[in-house]
Amino acid sequence: MRHSPTPPTTAAGPAVGALARAALVVLLAALGVLGAVAGPAAAADGDASWTVRTAANDFGTDRRNYGYTLNPGARIEDGLVVANHGSTPLHLAVYTADGFTTKAGKLDLVRNGATSTRVGAWARPDRPDVTVRPGQSAEVPFTLTVADNAEPGDYMGGIVTSLTRPGQAERRLGIRIRLRVGGELEPRLSVEGLRVRYAGTSNPLGKGEATVTYTIRNTGNAILSTRQAVSLSGPFGRPHTDAGKIDDSPQLLPGDTWKVSVPVREVAPALRTTGRVTLTPLLADASGSIAPLATVETTAHAWTIPWVSLLLLLVVLCGVLFGIRWAFRLRRGRRGDRRREDMGTKELV
Repeated sequence: MRHSPTPPTTAAGPAVGALARAALVVLLAALGVLGAVAGPAAAADGDASWTVRTAANDFGTDRRNYGYTLNPGARIEDGLVVANHGSTPLHLAVYTADGFTTKAGKLDLVRNGATSTRVGAWARPDRPDVTVRPGQSAEVPFTLTVADNAEPGDYMGGIVTSLTRPGQAERRLGIRIRLRVGGELEPRLSVEGLRVRYAGTSNPLGKGEATVTYTIRNTGNAILSTRQAVSLSGPFGRPHTDAGKIDDSPQLLPGDTWKVSVPVREVAPALRTTGRVTLTPLLADASGSIAPLATVETTAHAWTIPWVSLLLLLVVLCGVLFGIRWAFRLRRGRRGDRRREDMGTKELV
């Protein structure tokens, strides 16, 4: 996979560079870890400042990350370039790791020492560490050998440089490795746990707000993101309310899930409402272009009862019934009075 590079940022002068490094140290301390990123990328830790980028070779000279399409058993060689922008020699650990999607929807890599079973196990740097002198750069070759029994589909991992100092959190900087193993590609998404909750409104003639929640699951073997559309409709499709624009999901690795909660405003209480979620999966090819796939649609039903209106209607009905009963008793009382008057008249006669 080849992309146009993002050139590394350079400082306008020593003071600006020092301020930039100090700001980045604060950011790293807050985050505690740097996951896989598109290269070239930079990290700083006090007097330690470095960048990483892909090596220039037959795979390309201006790559933002590593992307390969290989068959099971295939083997390739590539390289990672580490540049030291600090004032002291830099000693970094180098390792490969499997990728995963965080709860925030960001790609990250497992920690050094954690077990990797796919890209992190198939890719290996030719050395466990590298020392780079100030102002210099060094290339770390690595190999990627796809397992003979690897299943077709997409895999994500990365190669990482790591700095560890006593009493400090690990600082790491890496570049992602995206691998597509040859065979039948089966991109699939599903919607699970679709629920519609209606909050109602205190205005008997107004509309309320609903919340639609669901989970997107990548049930195929391709890395996918998806466009989303949510709507609510009453019986026979009316009234119909769209949720409006919803952000695309992050890229989901095979097996990943992503929880979604969508507010839908101006929902008319139609007693029985149908919630509909429509997903348009987005598949990236080796060149990075995005292709939309066939949509996936799921529905669920919920009661959207206008309780305030029903309560007012009940009060009105009770008033009507009370009025009818009162009128009936009043009429019956008048008839009784007339009978008594008639009987009194007969007695007098």
